Amino acid sequence: MKWLMIIMVIGLAGCAGRAAVPEPVYVEVKVPVQVPCDPGAIDAPAFAVDRLPIGSSIDKQMRALRAERHQRIGYEKELKAAVDSCRATAKPG
Repeated sequence: MKWLMIIMVIGLAGCAGRAAVPEPVYVEVKVPVQVPCDPGAIDAPAFAVDRLPIGSSIDKQMRALRAERHQRIGYEKELKAAVDSCRATAKPG
């Protein structure tokens, strides 16, 4: 009986010395995440030379080529704007 009391006292003394578990502390960490840039589909225009009938006169061909040049310049500007917008969003900071 005496040994049982000694074991219980030692057991209770061991439990009394346990440290309390601290509360968890949550810290917000902001990490940049890569997101793919998708500017959407940019459709190519119907170019003037493609609609030109075969055997057209030289005047019509030249007008169509001049018109196509302006169409291509506009199309390239749209593509460049899409690439620039992706680059602008990809910069850190």
